[in-house]
Amino acid sequence: MAALERVSKFVGSTFALWVLLFSVIAYLRPSSFVWITDYIVPLLGIVMFGMGLTLSASDFKEVFKRPGDVAIGVLGQFVIMPLLAFLLAKGLNLPPEVAVGVIVVGCCPGGTASNVMTFLARGDVTLSVAITSVTTVLAPLVTPGLIWLFARQWVPVDAGALFLSIVQIVIIPIVLGIGIKALFKKQAEVSVKALPLVSVTAIVAIVSGVIAGSKEQMATTGLLIFAVVILHNVLGLLIGFLLARILRVKFEKQVAVSIEVGMQNSGLGVAIASAHFSPLSAVPSAIFSVWHNLSGPIAATLFRRLKERKDRNKDIPVSG
Repeated sequence: MAALERVSKFVGSTFALWVLLFSVIAYLRPSSFVWITDYIVPLLGIVMFGMGLTLSASDFKEVFKRPGDVAIGVLGQFVIMPLLAFLLAKGLNLPPEVAVGVIVVGCCPGGTASNVMTFLARGDVTLSVAITSVTTVLAPLVTPGLIWLFARQWVPVDAGALFLSIVQIVIIPIVLGIGIKALFKKQAEVSVKALPLVSVTAIVAIVSGVIAGSKEQMATTGLLIFAVVILHNVLGLLIGFLLARILRVKFEKQVAVSIEVGMQNSGLGVAIASAHFSPLSAVPSAIFSVWHNLSGPIAATLFRRLKERKDRNKDIPVSG
């Protein structure tokens, strides 16, 4: 078990590398990965089940301890990213399938990777986990409504079908994970140590399958999608940080809000787009998964250095 834990920890810490590596391989050898597209939903269900195993009542208690801080992150997540996606789609006159894909990932809740990045940035991890938990629970209602609001001018949107999909893909596996943890606490605590390996494997497989299944379309639109995804993510991180700063919360909370707003549950975006729209519509979410696992550590490093500088300045005595 110790060896498995070490492997799991290593794979989790090098997540971005594996996503990038297998994305390239899938693009070059699509026939080896395209079959995975039939298993995207169950693979994401496994990831969400793992998330349920890590959740506890204390994650939700924070909502009641400091509702204002959590509300900033939740509103930032569900207002900034969908609106940015819509403005980018309109402003850059994106092809309909690409526009819908960008909007889908923009309307998704935060992902668990944001909690890790907040920890690395020395931000408020407890707040980050609370925001992720709340946005995930709200996703079945909020995400379909936002997709319907912003994407319907490009394609027909069945909000009811989206609601059922998110319940099946996200809520049921998470509830099962929480239930298993409550019934078999010791066994769940042991299995959690292997979760990074399982989650990384599942996400890498999902992204690889989408890229393999969309190689032909990516050959003509891949650079455009990549540019839009980078803009979307970077602007989300920046505006999320500025929002929290304007509201005068502590720096650690500004970091948590920024990362929560900028990093999406891109796996859910892939599953929704694949099931309800088109393979090409899933590509922005797949590329987002690759990119935000590169931008996240960069942002975490910058935030950590800013915090260290602020801490040093506090320690400098004022002469006079």
